[in-house]
Amino acid sequence: MAAALFLFCYTLFRTVQPIEGTTRLRRFAAIVAEAGLVGLAVSATGYFESPFAFSLLTAVSVAGFVSGFGTGLRLAGATALAIGIPSIAEGMSFQDDVRLVAQWSVELFLVAIVAAYARRISGEADERQAVALDRMGRLADANELLFSLHQVAQELPASLDLDEVLDSTIDRLRDLLSFDTAAVLVFEESDGSWSVARRYGARLPNSLPVRDLPPPIRRAARGLLPVVEMADAMTANGPGLSNQAVSGLYAPLQARGFLVGVMVVERHQLDPFTERDVELLGGFAEPAALAIDNARWFARLRTVGADEERTRIARDLHDRIGQSLAYLAFELDRIVRKDERGDDVSPDLVGIREDVRGVVREVRDTLYDLRTDVSDERTVPSVLEEFAQRVRDRSGIEVRLRIDETVRMPQLQERELWRIAQEAIVNAERHSHGTRIDVFWLSDGREAVLEVRDNGAGMPVGSAGRLDSYGMLGMRERAASIGANLAVGSVPREGVTVRVSLRSAPDSAKSL
Repeated sequence: MAAALFLFCYTLFRTVQPIEGTTRLRRFAAIVAEAGLVGLAVSATGYFESPFAFSLLTAVSVAGFVSGFGTGLRLAGATALAIGIPSIAEGMSFQDDVRLVAQWSVELFLVAIVAAYARRISGEADERQAVALDRMGRLADANELLFSLHQVAQELPASLDLDEVLDSTIDRLRDLLSFDTAAVLVFEESDGSWSVARRYGARLPNSLPVRDLPPPIRRAARGLLPVVEMADAMTANGPGLSNQAVSGLYAPLQARGFLVGVMVVERHQLDPFTERDVELLGGFAEPAALAIDNARWFARLRTVGADEERTRIARDLHDRIGQSLAYLAFELDRIVRKDERGDDVSPDLVGIREDVRGVVREVRDTLYDLRTDVSDERTVPSVLEEFAQRVRDRSGIEVRLRIDETVRMPQLQERELWRIAQEAIVNAERHSHGTRIDVFWLSDGREAVLEVRDNGAGMPVGSAGRLDSYGMLGMRERAASIGANLAVGSVPREGVTVRVSLRSAPDSAKSL
């Protein structure tokens, strides 16, 4: 009876407090303790003939399921020995006792094996579920990113053009509020003045110095928080931006913690703005400020990019056309002086005509080269092959291509790599004095390698890779813009090698 009460209380305890442990050792100790306590109760009530003998299977199954085959089998063997040896020693019939112990030992081992196997199956299922959940999580993240990118792509044309942003701002204001005059004033950091970026219902100058700002606009500009200031232009708070203004709302436009401008709406009638109007303009000012700030920064970046591209084109025209035009000018001066002396200039005119035709062809080739670019339809290998054929036709130099492209790189990177290849090939064509140009292109989607090698005279010692030599500055700028490595090597009388390598950053989308 005592054993039954003990096992009942222990079962209730384990129901409320299952075997747990922060470490594997503590879990193992708890399992062994349970097997020992149950074994004592079974030994006290008749060993394997005890009505509680089946309780031994619980501890063995827990050991196998928690710790695997090794622990389960060892605990089954220890339990069989701990219960079986005293049972045989104290029994009346040796054969019957041995048979009973053997039966229970087999049952204990079978339970341990089944529990351990169930653990393995359960672990594999959990692992597969974890992998599936992880993949689902990454797919969900990728889906969210793609959706965000799609939304951004849809909004780019309207949200990054400053004129469109300002026009849409005034249009939205007209939908939100009724007013007679509206304006968007933008603060110019360069000189501290205020430009009237957009106006509605009033004639205003294009720019306002700080001293000419109406008092309510100055107060709104000094506000550190995005609040809307109400001002009666006919009282001490005024005047407003318009001479006819009776009341107005003035909202500071802030982005990134900095003042971008002030939004102004004014009425000419005795119809003051309400608190609802204040809330509407206050809520509209924040996204409008962010859109205007984004458009201004994008315009600045676009200006910088356009300036850099103009500089590259000017450098190309200087390298390709400038020297030819200078030669023609010298030749024409010489022919004029020769004609003034009364000499026959007909042969010289024939020669200069051929030179002009050559310059025209060079200009045509240069413009064609500048227009040739990589696109969705035109891959780097196809553009290289077309350009190589044109170099063969116009210079007679043998251009050999070796292409190994399995997956294309992002188009922006491909364009810059193509321009580097074009510059390197033109340099070899004009300056190497060689007869062969070898071009190697490799792309697998993760890495791209471009190599242009000629068999010409090479660069003078110490000049290889110099920033001002043979268009090297343009190639280095393009390589730096996409994070590529550019190396230039030269051996006298063996030629020049230009090598560009680019490795894409790890992309979570590619790992799905």
